[in-house]
Amino acid sequence: MGTALVYHEDMTATRLLWDDPECEIERPERLTAALDRLRQRGLEQRCLRLSAREASKAELGLVHSPEYVSLVRKTQVLGEEELQALSGQFDAIYFHPSTFHCARLAAGAGLQLVDAVLTGAVQNGLALVRPPGHHSQRAAANGFCVFNNVAIAAAHAKQKHGLHRILIVDWDVHHGQGIQYLFEDDPSVLYFSWHRYEHGRFWPFLRESDADAVGRGQGLGFTVNLPWNQVGMGNADYVAAFLHLLLPLAFEFDPELVLVSAGFDSAIGDPEGQMQATPECFAHLTHLLQVLAGGRVCAMLEGGYHLESLAESVCMTVQTLLGDPAPPLSGLMVPCQSALESIQSARAAQAPYWKSLQLQDVTPVPTSPSTHSPEGRPPPLLPGGPMCKAAAPAPAPSSLLDQPCLCPAPSVRTTVALTAPDITLVLPPDVIQQEGSALREETEAWARPHESLAREEALTALGKLLYLLDGMLDGQVNSGIAATPASAAAATLDVAIQRGLSHGAQRLLCVALGQLDRPPDLAHDGRTLWLNIGGKEAAALSMFHVSTPLPVMTGGFLSCILGLVLPLAYGFQPDLVLVALGPGHGLQGPHAALLAAMLRGLAGGRVLALLEEDSTPQLAGILARVLRGEAPPSLGPSSVASPEDVQALMYLRGQLEPQWKMLQVRLIAEAWLCPGARLCRRGRWGGQGK
Repeated sequence: MGTALVYHEDMTATRLLWDDPECEIERPERLTAALDRLRQRGLEQRCLRLSAREASKAELGLVHSPEYVSLVRKTQVLGEEELQALSGQFDAIYFHPSTFHCARLAAGAGLQLVDAVLTGAVQNGLALVRPPGHHSQRAAANGFCVFNNVAIAAAHAKQKHGLHRILIVDWDVHHGQGIQYLFEDDPSVLYFSWHRYEHGRFWPFLRESDADAVGRGQGLGFTVNLPWNQVGMGNADYVAAFLHLLLPLAFEFDPELVLVSAGFDSAIGDPEGQMQATPECFAHLTHLLQVLAGGRVCAMLEGGYHLESLAESVCMTVQTLLGDPAPPLSGLMVPCQSALESIQSARAAQAPYWKSLQLQDVTPVPTSPSTHSPEGRPPPLLPGGPMCKAAAPAPAPSSLLDQPCLCPAPSVRTTVALTAPDITLVLPPDVIQQEGSALREETEAWARPHESLAREEALTALGKLLYLLDGMLDGQVNSGIAATPASAAAATLDVAIQRGLSHGAQRLLCVALGQLDRPPDLAHDGRTLWLNIGGKEAAALSMFHVSTPLPVMTGGFLSCILGLVLPLAYGFQPDLVLVALGPGHGLQGPHAALLAAMLRGLAGGRVLALLEEDSTPQLAGILARVLRGEAPPSLGPSSVASPEDVQALMYLRGQLEPQWKMLQVRLIAEAWLCPGARLCRRGRWGGQGK
């Protein structure tokens, strides 16, 4: 349905009129730099452009007191000295004669975006606004924020559209205490914020920014704070926070709308955050949020004060909202020790309120200031490489920001290669039904070692798969779906793996569901990561060959994806993903769609799904839509994982954590013991400014 971009040039009017080093970083160029970069990359032209309107007095009154709104209105007629005196009554605020108009536009832009998404005019969008909003409170401006744009949008979605479950994700580097205060007793709003905290020594210096601030009254458990106690958090830390904390709670909450307080002062180069997450990380964060709420995601700009980093990160977010594949992440995917402490503390604080955490080991980890630094990361065992003594230091911000971040999408985004001529599917217009096939001689050569591929129907299906796979490896097609007879599924998958590795794939991830045996010749050289969901028992034959039974409940399936499949996949960083639904895979369409959609965040979206011919009519259409970038259908409220599913997951995590650090959700002293000692762990879960 498209992506909206909401903006108004008048929002560049407000600016600092006197000398104030704290406030001078919030300047009009923040908007113009982001918009110029969107235009240079051709992204603005692909969006539905909406001109922001002013929020009405009644709309502002959804969260702000009438007296406060009147106070801000009066700034239109104040002189410079009066504006400076009034600004001094608040923390890190400056007023300008245009502030009231600009702040009403910023709030109105969020309202327009929410209306456009909830009426179906667009699927998602970004409101490019200033002043920001997440620090603003009911009767006070705070931290550059005048009206609380995201909070007003949430209240509006509840009042006008009748929503009952709204997720707010605040990835700004500062705690959005204004949003927290407004909804801390409201169970219809789940508020998640990560923020630089440093044990209370970073602005806004609030005790209620710590992990144990979880809401009050009926809202207990609906405020989720993840405090970063060190600077330098990077891509692995941010992705780990999503996989191990935010997403389990979000799936259980089952939101109808996702609002993002999109502050990019949490990106590399920003003087406020001093973090190391590169712009493409925000593409991955956006992608992971798009699997929620039917893809209804509304992002609104908050902070971001390094213009280059801000502009690139905005482009990454918009590109992903448009459905383009996320570029690969740079750097080692190894969360730092301080991040693990924070994630585990937040999980422990939330465990009493969320079933998705209650069967897991969420014992809080004692922390002390300055004990760890992000540079002191545990040594990872890299796929295909030796044990490193220490993680490499992060590149300088300038070197990362000079690199082109956008990943051009192929002219053909998704192709479906079917063999049965009588199958008709309703597909999006830009999904191509493949007619071509590999040369007969070449197909027969690949089929020769496999007896099950000798029959004509299996050979025909293999030729189509090889043709599709070559198109993906050559960059002509981004993703695809191929069919094979059930009797030839294992052999066809074996050929696809070998073909991919011999034709350019450096690291291939294969997620096999159902009764698909591991190919006998699959090497342990680190080029292939084999994950079988549907095996007879939980087993890690090596760090690259993993099997687990198919979870019996939706909650178990989600725990498997978030707690095992995606951490392994992000740690492996594949450049090609194969998803094979073999005999007895047991997945319903929405579950298969969710798996494919989440794996699409890897490998630049280069995902090939292999289906049995008998299941093609039921699955091919839905998989084609998610592989081209559409949101998967909702699974509904999540059921709790069965004890058997939890036990299998805990066992595998215990076996694999020493090698795959993205599996960790807490610091585990035993991980540094000798390999023999690890076997005993069987069964365990495994500044200032705004």
